[in-house]
Amino acid sequence: MEPVAVVIPTFNEVDAIGRVIRELPTVRDIIVADGGSTDGTQAAARAAGARVIDAGRGYGRACRLGAAAADPACHVIVFLDGDGADRGDLLGMIARPVLAGTHDLVLASRTRGRRESGSMQWHQVLAGQMAGVGMGALYGVRYSDMCAFRAINRDTLQRLNLQEMTYGWNIEMQMKAARARLRILELPMPYRCRVGGQSKVAGSLSGTLRAGGKIISTFVRVASQPRG
Repeated sequence: MEPVAVVIPTFNEVDAIGRVIRELPTVRDIIVADGGSTDGTQAAARAAGARVIDAGRGYGRACRLGAAAADPACHVIVFLDGDGADRGDLLGMIARPVLAGTHDLVLASRTRGRRESGSMQWHQVLAGQMAGVGMGALYGVRYSDMCAFRAINRDTLQRLNLQEMTYGWNIEMQMKAARARLRILELPMPYRCRVGGQSKVAGSLSGTLRAGGKIISTFVRVASQPRG
């Protein structure tokens, strides 16, 4: 059993969460960090074999608390969404370079991989491209996406000291990793349409605007910090 912990932030993903968990290869720990679901997500996650923690609202908060709750024996933390769009069965491709010690952070790229029709909206693709241009100009690391599916060394995650508790979590990680000159690998990965329910980000104009605002404010905050 690989010393990997999988953290899955959720909020009302009962249609997908069981499939997401069962699709994963055998790992040491699976934590569903739930934001107060009212549709039975927590019960479905437990039935599928995951541990569930009450993380409160906020995507970044769920990621942070989930990682903190992981089995101490796990040297690698993998994050993925609970909507069934990420290919959890391919977790080994994401985790293996970190387990082998050749890389500190490995990210899935949806835009470089094969995507099902309708799995990403045009503004999601554009946001990833614009963020990649900005980070490339600042740090010389050109990302193509801000996909949730990623693996990171646990000690490295702690050193990055991520502060963003909402949708800016992913871009803060990528910016701080690039600024710290970590060994980063971005892999093209297939991406599917979500299994059910509505996306909290792309599913509505208000969700898109809220997430976009958090990503922009996080970019500005991190970019203005001194490079240590």
